[in-house]
Amino acid sequence: MALKFVDKFRKKSDPNQYLVALDIGTEYVKALIGRVADNQVEIIGVGRQHQRLTDMQSGAVTDIAGVVDNCDAALRQAEEMAGVVAKDTVIGIAGELVKGTATTVKYKRTDPQTRIEMPELRKILDRVKDRAFDRARETLAWETGQQEIDVKMVNTAIVDVQIDGYRVTNPIGFQGRDVSIQLFNAFAPMVHIGAIQQVANNLDLNTINIAAEPFAVAKSVGGEESSDFSAIFIDIGGGTTDIALVDNGGVEGTKMFGIGGRAFTKRISQIAGVTFEEAEELKLDYSAGKLAHPKDKAAVEQAVNDDIKVWLSGVELSLAEFTKVDHLPSKILLCGGGTGLPQITQALKGDWYKKLPFARKPQVAHIAPSQVSRVIDKTGELTNYADITPMGLANLGLDVINTGSISESVLQKLSKTLQT
Repeated sequence: MALKFVDKFRKKSDPNQYLVALDIGTEYVKALIGRVADNQVEIIGVGRQHQRLTDMQSGAVTDIAGVVDNCDAALRQAEEMAGVVAKDTVIGIAGELVKGTATTVKYKRTDPQTRIEMPELRKILDRVKDRAFDRARETLAWETGQQEIDVKMVNTAIVDVQIDGYRVTNPIGFQGRDVSIQLFNAFAPMVHIGAIQQVANNLDLNTINIAAEPFAVAKSVGGEESSDFSAIFIDIGGGTTDIALVDNGGVEGTKMFGIGGRAFTKRISQIAGVTFEEAEELKLDYSAGKLAHPKDKAAVEQAVNDDIKVWLSGVELSLAEFTKVDHLPSKILLCGGGTGLPQITQALKGDWYKKLPFARKPQVAHIAPSQVSRVIDKTGELTNYADITPMGLANLGLDVINTGSISESVLQKLSKTLQT
């Protein structure tokens, strides 16, 4: 087991408030250090460290000691750039067994003339949480074959509240008979959460939140600004493709499947007859338009084209599971290092969408770092598609820090208490 990495540099103090966003990806660890100021996170330190093939598998930690070493290296880079040390940390979690879904509870109030107060609302949200928890356990038991799998909620957010068919943002003080509350909950197996907590402990970090990564991305772009914002977010990392659906400003659900950048790299390695590391370089050069040798370019294109149909089938199957929405949003937003492959965008611009309930052909675009709400890059280092996820984690960390502030709605405060 790796030792705690605490030295004189880590023990420095600073009167300002700082936040660490730690994206422990299958291929890279990405660490951001941000200064919290004026309801924003100013990124002042960035660090990246490549992971070994044995450290992570499909978004889940498989070698704690190895991941600790990589996180420590990324954190030291960020600390050196920032000139400060931060302890409060938001860590992303991904993988096929991370489940996110929106659950709705409808009920009739016995006395519609009585105004809704906090105790009644808490009881309703507890009922939603319990129902979602049971559903997550059933799903994971079916997928893993283990009936007693232990799960924990990692994120929760209010999606929709209606009283007698009238949509409200905060039901406190309203009268009415028919109440409908939709709550998004994300759950993960305790074995995954425990591994991440152990990594944080070994790094002497104070974990203020462990967040489902597609949830963090979806909450950080557009959704906070407009109640009618709708989009499909697709994040292609090293080990998984993560999908989040935002409908009318609320996260409707998340899906993940185990095809990411490593799958394409392995196929390139087989076709080109090179090592995995050499294949990764070929893929990155190809994505950047720097691959000049015709033979190498042909090998990469063949490899990616062979796997792109399988990947697109995974996207179709995932989107088909969002059965609670009448129409899928016509906006698809991409992030993650894997989305740099031109075939990804080309495939999504094809006619595959006709099998799904899209009202019209979806428009496909990459998320720019400047589109991430309340996160300002002061380093000039955050320019890549792969930087969106850790920036989304920083945005979510700001919400955790601000819990209890006057500007936050009573409803959102209450939903956060369900996680504790």
